Amino acid sequence: MGISAAGRTVLVTGAAMGMGRLYAERAVHDGAAHVVLWDRNAEALEATAADLRALGGSTVHPYALDVSSVAEVTAAAESVLAEAGVPDILINNAGIVRGKYFWEHDHEADIDAVMQVNTLAPMHITRAFLPQMIARRTPARILNVASASGTLSVPKMSVYTASKWAVIGWSDSLRLELNESGNGHVQVTTLIPSYIKTGMFAGARGPLLTPLMEPEYVVDRAWAALMEGKARIQLPWTVPLGSALRGLLPQPVWDVVAGRVFKVYQSMDHFTGRPAAPAAAEGKR
Repeated sequence: MGISAAGRTVLVTGAAMGMGRLYAERAVHDGAAHVVLWDRNAEALEATAADLRALGGSTVHPYALDVSSVAEVTAAAESVLAEAGVPDILINNAGIVRGKYFWEHDHEADIDAVMQVNTLAPMHITRAFLPQMIARRTPARILNVASASGTLSVPKMSVYTASKWAVIGWSDSLRLELNESGNGHVQVTTLIPSYIKTGMFAGARGPLLTPLMEPEYVVDRAWAALMEGKARIQLPWTVPLGSALRGLLPQPVWDVVAGRVFKVYQSMDHFTGRPAAPAAAEGKR
């Protein structure tokens, strides 16, 4: 059964810019009672909050925090529960990327940071609110933003790929656990998109037949799937195709198809990324 955001509480991470801001705008547009914004970039966060307040209709709650810190997540969650109530809709959107060979990654600035923001943060954030979402027994939604690279190996994205691979496995397992335990009123959607034009993946090139997508298009599709309670949405159509071929073809054959035909393995060759991107940005997930 589908729901709407009207009269509900919506929490978005990585909400200061890019797709996170678009999700927040959609929540306001659809009549959410409370829109909670989490982001590390305090200045951009306040600007976004001011713009959303100007739209009217929703109470906007900005929180500047580092989602990679369990202590900060826990403290912010307690404040949200006290000020805005239990989220009806939770959008785990915040993410970062590092595009380089694995041995060039720094232990803390790259490996730890990517895994903490992309993988552990959605788990800790969801854990902070899920017991209350379950206990309330009203329809609720969780969107976990993964990536097509979480289904296919990609050179120069080993750590990012690992982080999103883990998100997909956790997110879908959580969906099954909720249904199995009789808590299907909380429904989980996993978003698995290819490259998106947000700047986070500046310089990256989409594989064959996979153009870089407009953020508004992805948010529209993801929002609709979330409200409907769909288990998974993969964008564009070449993403599920690639996953299917990867499962069917022998590894040497798939390497030829991915490398020479679809050019998946070359998609990060010219990656530059967003200059001085804040730690809670968003883009290709």
